[in-house]
Amino acid sequence: MIRPVFARASVLVLALASSGCALTLDASHLGVPVSLAGAAERPDSGTPFRVTQHAVYMILGLVQVKQPNLEDVLGSQVGAGARITNLRIKVRSGLGDLLVTGLTLGLVVPRSVTFEGTVAGQ
Repeated sequence: MIRPVFARASVLVLALASSGCALTLDASHLGVPVSLAGAAERPDSGTPFRVTQHAVYMILGLVQVKQPNLEDVLGSQVGAGARITNLRIKVRSGLGDLLVTGLTLGLVVPRSVTFEGTVAGQ
């Protein structure tokens, strides 16, 4: 009797854990050219940038409260005629993020999102 209940509970916990803290970023409507990698034979020169924002989730990451706005981050980096190359997006849990998650027993789950790249063609 206990084995089927444990199996169902395990499947439910696994499904909830795999669906939490999903971050979706869409660069199709930014208005400036963005590439994830530059040309291998000729690296792009320009001004490097690095911006960190926070995504916040609730209830073990199941409900999204705040997501970094890709348009605001990249729009503040470029001017007219510029493009962004070598864009990297890193999502991590820093020590402060883990501390907040632990103190709230998983009710609030913050994540640090870092955007790194190069502004070329200014």
